Amino acid sequence: MFEDRSKKRTELGELGEFGLIDHLTREFKPKNTSTIKAVGDDAAVIDNSNTMTLVSTDLLVEGIHFDLSYTPLKHLGYKAAIVNFSDIAAMNGTPRQLVVGLAVSNRFSVEALAELYDGIKLACDKYHVDLVGGDTTSSTSGLFISMTVMGDAAKEEITYRNGAKEGDLLCVSGSLGAAYMGLLLLEREKEVYKANPQMQPELEGNDYVLQRQLKPEARVDIIKLLNENKIKPTSMIDISDGLASEILHICKQSETGCNLYEDKIPIDAETALLCEEFEIIPTVAALSGGEDYELLFTVVLNDYEKLKDLKEITVIGHITDKNSGANLITEQGTVIPLKAQGWDALKE
Repeated sequence: MFEDRSKKRTELGELGEFGLIDHLTREFKPKNTSTIKAVGDDAAVIDNSNTMTLVSTDLLVEGIHFDLSYTPLKHLGYKAAIVNFSDIAAMNGTPRQLVVGLAVSNRFSVEALAELYDGIKLACDKYHVDLVGGDTTSSTSGLFISMTVMGDAAKEEITYRNGAKEGDLLCVSGSLGAAYMGLLLLEREKEVYKANPQMQPELEGNDYVLQRQLKPEARVDIIKLLNENKIKPTSMIDISDGLASEILHICKQSETGCNLYEDKIPIDAETALLCEEFEIIPTVAALSGGEDYELLFTVVLNDYEKLKDLKEITVIGHITDKNSGANLITEQGTVIPLKAQGWDALKE
C-alpha cells in the first residue's frame, strides 16, 4: 500500500530525528535571495526587504484529508505543498519558503517518507520555493502533515477577500468540479477492490479528473497573466471548499451580494461525462465539490475589455448590493440562494 516491499526498508529508528531530517532535506537547495538561512539551524532567516510577508498554514490528517489506499506518497507530498502555494497566490503574492512538520508511525520506513519528500521537492522546484525547516515526531494514529508557506507581495498588490464592490465582475480560472469527481471515482474503485481484491480498478479515460484530485496545481500563472494585462483583482480567494462556499466568503467579508450564472460556470467535458455516470448534476459538483484550487476573483467592470479574451478566465457573474443576497441564476432564469455545502473540516 505504501511502498515496494521488495526494496530495502530502513526503519526510522536507524536514523533518529535529526538524521531523518538531514536525509529528507539534503537535496533541497535555496533558490530565493530572500532565503538567508534554510534548514540546519534553530530557525530560518528570511529577508523580504521592502515587500510584505504572507504566511499560510495547513494541517493534513490521514483518514480525514487523504486516503493512502489510493494516494501515492509522492503525489501526496506534491499536493500538500501545492495547496499552500495556492493560498499565497490567492493573496496576489508569490510563495517563497516552506516549513514542513510530520508526525509518523513506525509503519512508515525512511524510503516511504523519502517518496513523500520527493513530491514536496518536485513542487518546490516547479514553483521556485525553498524548504527552510520543519519538525518530525512520532504518531500512534497515522500520518499528520503540517505545512506552513511564506510568500511576499508589494503592499499595494496584496488582494484580500473583502474588496469586492457592487458592479464588479465575478471571475474564475480554469474549470470546476473535476477534483471532486476524481475523488468519487477513486472512492468507488476502492470499494470495488475491497469487495473483490481480484478486480482491477477501472480508471482508464479519466486522466484529467484523477490528476485534478491527486496532483493539482497552484494558479500562479493566473496571477502572472493578470499582472501582465494590468488587471488588479478587487478581491480573491482560492477554491478549496467549493465554488459556493468561496463566493459566500467574498460576499460576507465584502458585505455584498452576487449573481452567479449557472450557464457561465466552466465545467470540463470529461467532468460532465463522469457526472452523468454518477448521476450528479455538474453544477452541484462545481458548487460543492472543492479541491479545484482555481482562483475566484472580482475585477472592476472597466477591466472587462482586458480580460474577455484571456484563456483560462471566465466571467461567471457580478457583485450586487448586500440586501440582494448571494444567488445562483439557473439556466431557466430561476433565482436560488447560494448555500455553502462544500467541505467543512469540523462538520460531522
